[in-house]
Amino acid sequence: MPFLPAARSCRKPYTCLPMSPSLLFTTLFTAALVLGLILKLWLTSRQVRYVAQHRAAVPAAFAQTITLAAHQRAADYTLAKSRVGVLETAWSAVVLLGWTLLGGLDALNQALLHWIGGAAHGLWQGLALIACFAAIGALLDLPFTLWQTFRVEQRFGFNRMTLRLWLADTLKGMALAVVIGLPLAALILWLMGAIGPWWWLWAWAVWAAFNLLLMLIYPTFIAPLFNKFTPLEDQALKQRVSALMARCGFAAKGLFVMDGSRRSAHGNAYFTGFGAARRVVFFDTLLKQLDPPEVEAVLAHELGHFKLRHIARRLALMAGLSLAGLALLAWLMRQAWFYTGLGVTPNLLPALGGDVPNSALALILFM
Repeated sequence: MPFLPAARSCRKPYTCLPMSPSLLFTTLFTAALVLGLILKLWLTSRQVRYVAQHRAAVPAAFAQTITLAAHQRAADYTLAKSRVGVLETAWSAVVLLGWTLLGGLDALNQALLHWIGGAAHGLWQGLALIACFAAIGALLDLPFTLWQTFRVEQRFGFNRMTLRLWLADTLKGMALAVVIGLPLAALILWLMGAIGPWWWLWAWAVWAAFNLLLMLIYPTFIAPLFNKFTPLEDQALKQRVSALMARCGFAAKGLFVMDGSRRSAHGNAYFTGFGAARRVVFFDTLLKQLDPPEVEAVLAHELGHFKLRHIARRLALMAGLSLAGLALLAWLMRQAWFYTGLGVTPNLLPALGGDVPNSALALILFM
């Protein structure tokens, strides 16, 4: 029996056949996906049970100001949104699995490579891959968006949006994505292929500058494409709000009212932009529903984030995380197991004209 000694020398086959990096990465990814899904569903189920158990009575602290009917309506609204959220969470996990281990992204990439070409058209193929991925993802999320707006929000009397207005908003959003998003993606892809191993520093600088520019142009150029903004005319409220901002050390270019009632009955207040572009915005629904002291309290909550430097800290944190993330991506995109472990065949083509064929694939997988 000539094979007997060899068999005896490896009594535990798994010690002789170590797991490949690709298989290990697949295992870790799958475990993270499953555990994340379980955690989200568990937390949601706890929230649903708690709300349902306390639906029958108004909390003692609010018993004098909130009616039982209003409390139960709020509970029912929370439960309805949570149930849709459970389905959306599960669907998102299925879609992620479909894009990765089930081969969706790989099939899309191979189809575009066949249609557009390989390394000679690397930048264009990468842009097409990102655009198609985003468009398909939006279509897959569309049923939940429509259900949330025209079923849940409509059922509880919050939705004011017509199908025509929703379609107009969607088309405007798509146009902005093409006009702003595609040039930014093209610049990042070019940097990934043309700058060399330190491309991630340049890409981070571009990303940081883009976010600062967006904060400047959003209040005056982008937001007015969707809503109408008029100066606040209530002088009593204006004085009250101005005094609050002075106490917080917050300066704004102006106080505006937004026609939020065109889309929703929900009310809110916020501030946006920075420097000369900073402005405070009130939903017209908020001004109709609340008295001036209550409106002041809503804005005070938002200004609290400014006073406690939450926004500055968040910006600094996001800048640091994006820098570290891009540095990690610069290493991962050179590892074959990063692609194969997520069900994608890397574009095994030589770089041509400064375009690295795997750039768009790496960006999508990493994000």
